[in-house]
Amino acid sequence: MKVAIYCRLSEEDRNKQFETDDSNSIQNQKAMLMQYAAEQGWELYNIYSDDDYTGSDRRRPEFNRLLKDAEARKFDIILCKTQSRFTRELELVEKYIHGLFPIWGIRFVSIVDNADTANKGNKKSRQINGLVNEWYLEDMSDNIRSVLTSRRQNGFHIGAFALYGYKKDPDQKGHLIIDEEAASVVREVFTLFSQGYGKTAIARMLNDRGIPNPTEYKRLKGLRYQQPKAKNSTLWKYFAISDMLTNEIYIGNMVQGKYGSVSYKTKQNKPRPKENWYRVEGTHEPIIDRALWDRVQMMVAERAKPFDVGTVGLFAKKARCANCGYVMRSSKTAPERGGKHYLLCSNRHVSKDACIGSFISVDKLEQLVIDELNRLSAEYLDKDELERNIEFCSNLQEQKKRILADIETYHKKVEELSKGIRELYMDKVKGLITEADYLEMSEEFTTDRDRMELLIADGEKQISAIEEKMAVGDNRRELIEQYTNLEHLNREMVETLIDYVSVGKRIPGTRDVPIEIHWNF
Repeated sequence: MKVAIYCRLSEEDRNKQFETDDSNSIQNQKAMLMQYAAEQGWELYNIYSDDDYTGSDRRRPEFNRLLKDAEARKFDIILCKTQSRFTRELELVEKYIHGLFPIWGIRFVSIVDNADTANKGNKKSRQINGLVNEWYLEDMSDNIRSVLTSRRQNGFHIGAFALYGYKKDPDQKGHLIIDEEAASVVREVFTLFSQGYGKTAIARMLNDRGIPNPTEYKRLKGLRYQQPKAKNSTLWKYFAISDMLTNEIYIGNMVQGKYGSVSYKTKQNKPRPKENWYRVEGTHEPIIDRALWDRVQMMVAERAKPFDVGTVGLFAKKARCANCGYVMRSSKTAPERGGKHYLLCSNRHVSKDACIGSFISVDKLEQLVIDELNRLSAEYLDKDELERNIEFCSNLQEQKKRILADIETYHKKVEELSKGIRELYMDKVKGLITEADYLEMSEEFTTDRDRMELLIADGEKQISAIEEKMAVGDNRRELIEQYTNLEHLNREMVETLIDYVSVGKRIPGTRDVPIEIHWNF
């Protein structure tokens, strides 16, 4: 029997000399689990270890690698210290420990709380553990949120890192003090803008002098800041300057809560309305004096470009620079020069080595896309009808096969949940669990069962639709014919047809701009 060991620690480790090291707690977990596996006579396949991750984080890299290897049947057993080390979410307990692992032939064992899927008698205890862990997550999230809200309302800084130009006060938690090295750059940015320099020009000046941008500055100062992996991520950009010039923290006001979490189960954030931000004046020493701040805000407002509400550029967020990968910005010539729209990579302006500078007119890109679409349409429509139908039906058969497998899994889940509800009722009758526990757990099981039944119904609708398509035949000819012989594109067509377009540098001596279209079909 091959065993995979999974370890996790959520607290930020203070006993690690280097970030890449294992913490002592993780080392202790590994030693305990390896000893247990040896005593059982199991062969160690691999150790999966996530350090500094919570049990509700579904993006844990080793956790996801473990699940991928489990689905591939690379081992027979998953061994953890406790069930909560694997996950604190009841949904994932049901999905994997009680759902997919049995299908994949994987046994789950946690040694401290005696969870073992080979022992059917402790399934309810595993479910109760899952409920307790779920409640723990929710209660902890509510408690933390209330504490943080209170501190924000009172003007204390909340966050792992101080804004560029400041650093955390070592003598007063939640208070910011000026970091003079970075603050001098902030003052220079505000001064240059007040003197008439543009945001892109300021970024280029800083890059030409080799001044690290805020994220690179944090890294150089030894802070555990996750550096973006994009090309030229250490350079100053237009938006870094733009955000700096309008941030009230630089005049001594604490402004927080611009983003809020979607749920305690995910780290995903979404913007919050400005009226819901936490704003407290005079919480720390300002870097920018009020006169300079007011002058800059007036100039920012004057330079703001008017735009038509509700309009979206034809290739908005669809065109990318082939050299650096950044989304190209739209630009427009003056009315006396025709008022034509262009797409350009602004990275070419922030540093001489940042990018070659892709550039193309919207009209030219539109025509290139139409020409390529017409070429593909003609090529496709000339295909042999029988060959296309065989390929078409084969794809639909694969889709149908996958959906039927999912439906079978959902049916098994419904049976398990129904059985669990019956067993809970008998436990209540026998006095093994309280009325309150029964109502709580049975409600969860019933909700999950209803969800599974909805998934079954949705899957059956998809099967019917697929079978109808197979009966009618391949209608892609009609779909593509809608986009032949076009003279112009609209935004709806671009959204439907195109994932993104990669735009290169104009070929010297010609007017040709190389592009690569990534279609949605």
